[in-house]
Amino acid sequence: MISHRPHGIEHPYAVSPDQRVPVLPEVGETMTIGVQARPEVSSVVCEWRTRPAGRRHGGSEDTVSPLVMAPVTSSAADAAALAGGEGHLAEAQAASIGGSGGWAVTSPPLDEPDGYAYRFVATTDDGRTEASDWYDVAPARWTASADLPTGMTASLTGAAGHLVPGSVEWLVSVEGIHRVRFALGLAEGDHVVGFGERYDALDQAGRRLDAVVFEQYKSQGVHGRTYLPMPFAHVIGTGGAGDSDGPAASSWGFHVRTSRRTWFDVGATRPDRLVVEVALGGTPEETVDVACYDGTPTEVLRAFLDEVGRAEELPSWVFRLWASGNEWNTEALVRERMDTHRDLDIPVGVVVIEAWSDEEGIMIFRDATYVPHPDGSPFAADDFTFPADGAWPDPRAMVDDLHARGIKVVLWQIPLLKTARSEEGLHEQVLAEGEAMVRGGHAVREADGTAYLNRGWWFPKSLMPDLSTQRTRDWWTAKRDYLVRDLDIDGFKTDGGEHAWGHDLRYGDGRRGDEGNNLYPVHYARALGDLLRKHGKAPITFSRSGFTGSQAHGIFWAGDEDSTWEAFRHSITAGLTAASCGIVYWGWDLAGFSGPGPDAELYLRAAGASVFMPIMQYHSEFNHHQLPLRDRTPWHVAELTGDERVVPVFRRLAHLREALVDYLTTSAAQTVATDRPLMRPLFFDHPGEPGAWDHPQQWMLGADLLVAAVTEPAATTWRAWLPTGEWVDVWTGAAVTGGAVVERDVPIDVVPVWCRAESWPSLRGVFERMGG
Repeated sequence: MISHRPHGIEHPYAVSPDQRVPVLPEVGETMTIGVQARPEVSSVVCEWRTRPAGRRHGGSEDTVSPLVMAPVTSSAADAAALAGGEGHLAEAQAASIGGSGGWAVTSPPLDEPDGYAYRFVATTDDGRTEASDWYDVAPARWTASADLPTGMTASLTGAAGHLVPGSVEWLVSVEGIHRVRFALGLAEGDHVVGFGERYDALDQAGRRLDAVVFEQYKSQGVHGRTYLPMPFAHVIGTGGAGDSDGPAASSWGFHVRTSRRTWFDVGATRPDRLVVEVALGGTPEETVDVACYDGTPTEVLRAFLDEVGRAEELPSWVFRLWASGNEWNTEALVRERMDTHRDLDIPVGVVVIEAWSDEEGIMIFRDATYVPHPDGSPFAADDFTFPADGAWPDPRAMVDDLHARGIKVVLWQIPLLKTARSEEGLHEQVLAEGEAMVRGGHAVREADGTAYLNRGWWFPKSLMPDLSTQRTRDWWTAKRDYLVRDLDIDGFKTDGGEHAWGHDLRYGDGRRGDEGNNLYPVHYARALGDLLRKHGKAPITFSRSGFTGSQAHGIFWAGDEDSTWEAFRHSITAGLTAASCGIVYWGWDLAGFSGPGPDAELYLRAAGASVFMPIMQYHSEFNHHQLPLRDRTPWHVAELTGDERVVPVFRRLAHLREALVDYLTTSAAQTVATDRPLMRPLFFDHPGEPGAWDHPQQWMLGADLLVAAVTEPAATTWRAWLPTGEWVDVWTGAAVTGGAVVERDVPIDVVPVWCRAESWPSLRGVFERMGG
């Protein structure tokens, strides 16, 4: 009749109605305790007891305090927060956790360090009662290292030289040590950049943030959440030179060597302190290690990548235009879109096919007929028959044809498997796959050993393979082997990866959820990359989520966004912060992928900026094939907007991108060899120059091109800062002396770009061919 989970659904940013808040209270605090109950429940009482010293579970019979609970209603705002979005996504999340039937009560102040026990007694309209199990809670307090209770030990290592003396504290209860917090010193004017991919600001000084992998559906820059966090950052002082001219003053960086959640107060409370808080294992013996690196931003990044891994050189075709649409769900549509690219002379190098599968196991082409494998064993291409009038009548012929046109093929993936428990009408094969996953011990597990079912709003209650072990990575990828071996697929869009919610999940590598969940997207991209390597192909994975260690695994894009100027600006920031942490191959859904299509100006400004990013690609969200379509193809945007400039300008930009492929390939190789980012924030070269920080959305592309994308509507002129040195405007060939802000006209087909003067002879031909 009633259910209570102390940790709730474990959404990192929202509360579910069946949990307690806070989960780990501090001494003297109260808690809100929630349950969900069936509709026939008319009252719920929380029985509250003090727990005797040294005893767990239950309490003293003579200290029962009944706390009468009151019904509560989840708000629409709560549902939207749980979903990470709005509309049908919020509704899906609310339904997945059972958002109705909530009851709550506030506890007394928690003054007893030995803790408390509580349970719930529900009464129905007809007088029946039911009692829950007992739950324990022990409040914690922050204490210095010297004051840890007897029998508990803790240590913080590696932060010498930057650690603020006396700042280390441990959050301790009778159960163990749960968190540590400490401060690293900041000097006046220090800039702090990193923490993985961040959308809200390049410089995080004065802000608060955390590092936990999360699927924020749109508006990441507003909410401060990210798919790809890392507990690593640069601290750059003022007054020094950069990598071009010598070491920067007070330039250093740090890495909290943990995969658990971390929190950062970057001078928001005290401008002279960067306060770090780290989740620990909750045992009586805990340690945390912090690496600090001194040197230029590139030296700091190199030291970090020496620890966590770095990107490898990928083939030059990844630098051509990528094209996709979530509604390209038939071979005919894919061919038609590629035909139109050809007919309009808009070169394309990669097509990402998202809606190719049944979206149950994401391993078999939709409409294929076959004899099921009840044991869940892998298929070969010859096991399938593809109906001539089906969605995908001949996948191999389609791939061969696209290859003949010079177009590579990437197929969509998600690391989930639908189950009979999530919905009706599933195919026999996906049910067999689920049974084999559980039977073979290949599923992520709950603490009680049962298979974990996805708690998120997308593919709710689906099984999730435990990709932390080679054994399951091999088992999972074997089912996709035929796609590469027999059909010659070139890569995988490794979508998702943020679905592991639960501190006490169990992974095959021995980790619990609190330290394994953030690593899931790293294992996921690695698994599909290794499958491609097995067949002699480059490890082309295209991910939106990741964590420390993702640097070594493929390509990334900025995730889901609307078609707005604000999202455009946030996405540039995301690319620059990701690059600062060692992500080399990065792009975004140019001009956004969700909602109504962009206007012509936004689309062309975004396309122009994307020409000068590591990955250039457009994409559009599924919209149930409603009219008008929401394709982000240039000809469709032209049709929707009625703007005749779209196709010719986009064509010119796509040809410019083709002309830049050799430069990008060479520059990426230099990045891999030197660790100087490919899409490089200006502070890497000029951290001591104020202009680098006053213009945080400018960047260097490789060693020679400086880009100042137009990110505001109705702009006719654009101001940019040129660092000290001699530069050439690539569109006019005019020489410009740096060390100042310059202004130039920006017609719709011009992206403000300057080339280092000494490199202009080698790059002049690229731009002159484009009419520059």
